Amino acid sequence: MSDTQTLERPASSQPGLKRVMGPKLLLLFIVGDILGTGIYAVTGDVAAEVGGAVWVPFLVAFVVATITAFSYLELVTKYPHAAGAALYTHKAFGVHFLTFLVCFTVMCSGITSASTASRAFAVNLETMINNVIGWGGGGSEVELGGGATTGLAIGFMLLIAVINLRGVAESVYANIVLTCVELSGLLLVIFIGFFAFGQGKADLSRAVMFDTPEDKGVFLAVTAGTSLAFFAMVGFEDSVNMAEETKDPERVFPKIMLSGLTITGIIYVLVSISAVAIVPPGELGSGAPLLKVVQVGAPDLPFDQIFPLISMFAVSNSALINMLMASRLLYGMANQRVLPPVLGRVLPGRRTPWVAILFTSALACGLITFVGQISSLGGTTALLLLGVFTVVNICCLVLRRDPQQHRHFRAPTVLPIIGAVTCAYLVGPWTGRDTEQYGIAGVLLLIGIALWLVTWLINRAVYGQKTYLKDPEALEGPPEH
Repeated sequence: MSDTQTLERPASSQPGLKRVMGPKLLLLFIVGDILGTGIYAVTGDVAAEVGGAVWVPFLVAFVVATITAFSYLELVTKYPHAAGAALYTHKAFGVHFLTFLVCFTVMCSGITSASTASRAFAVNLETMINNVIGWGGGGSEVELGGGATTGLAIGFMLLIAVINLRGVAESVYANIVLTCVELSGLLLVIFIGFFAFGQGKADLSRAVMFDTPEDKGVFLAVTAGTSLAFFAMVGFEDSVNMAEETKDPERVFPKIMLSGLTITGIIYVLVSISAVAIVPPGELGSGAPLLKVVQVGAPDLPFDQIFPLISMFAVSNSALINMLMASRLLYGMANQRVLPPVLGRVLPGRRTPWVAILFTSALACGLITFVGQISSLGGTTALLLLGVFTVVNICCLVLRRDPQQHRHFRAPTVLPIIGAVTCAYLVGPWTGRDTEQYGIAGVLLLIGIALWLVTWLINRAVYGQKTYLKDPEALEGPPEH
């Protein structure tokens, strides 16, 4: 083959995906994908930035996410395939390395999100252990050290890897159950907020008070809080990967995605207001802030006994979904020969991408061990995805020059411009973002670039070709089960 030839993926004889998702199932999928670790884990960290007005960063994050959603809606209805941001980047710019970098960034965001969930799981498990001791009359609480909490988080991540290796069928019907569990915990917090207010035990005046760090004004504090709160809004972008399984996506996607974002945005604002009305913002802490709200708001009710279990279930779902996504992306990139082919190896019998699973799990365990802080891991997830969202908003404008024959959604031109500017702004250091997050993101992307270069050398030496992405639609295609 000549140097200009591409590394083609063998043509597949497999039938297309079955369109099984109607509006109701798609709405549940979107709401369930957004709900999860974020609001359960970072409310206290956001409160540390802005004080009692913790709902403001969540509202700003909701607005930014919704603006970006308009760009996704135009692109997913224009190109109803399952490759998401990687496909849009490839069609807009045709730069194979840029397409790879976007895809690898999305994969890294899944790993940092799952690492955040593992840390939150460990904190809630510690609470569950204390509850069991309390039920048994054991007396004082057990305080796990940082090493023990890290060990629990790594153990949980290894369990996720085992489940992933065995093979997990992604059923939208199972997602209904998971969504209901996640939603029940947040509705419980809202209910307790109303209950405490009725009993005169809540102070709503805190919700309009800003208590910012000395080195930040209100604007910088809100943007710093938004950069953390955005972690709670991510997930809506994953729904574009269900385009090929949705009935009439051009008509259904716009109203359902916007409805899902609106539902979660309202829930988040109500939860954050309930939290600071019951517990002073400086006492919310990190890891399991909503559990403290439940304990203070309804001390005579047994909710604090079951809430850690609900939280653990919610973050478990987030971790599993994100690690499935990350290993799948790695598998797809290896299959396209833009990453070392070994990462595309499939386990006989189970038909799961075992090398990709082990690699992504190792990266997650490294993050849990050497980073640890939930705010740093969650903030890095938001940082990576805000970078991707900036590119997607630009792609929406660039691809206006590629008209399609079929009818599709069209976003008002001003929205992708605002989306690109606001997302790019929230990526920058001027928001007060912890510099550690840039270091984490940089290391992850350098690993990806190093793997790309290794693959380039392999392709040149073995195949006489350069690394060249042929089929971006296949990047996020799952291995057969």
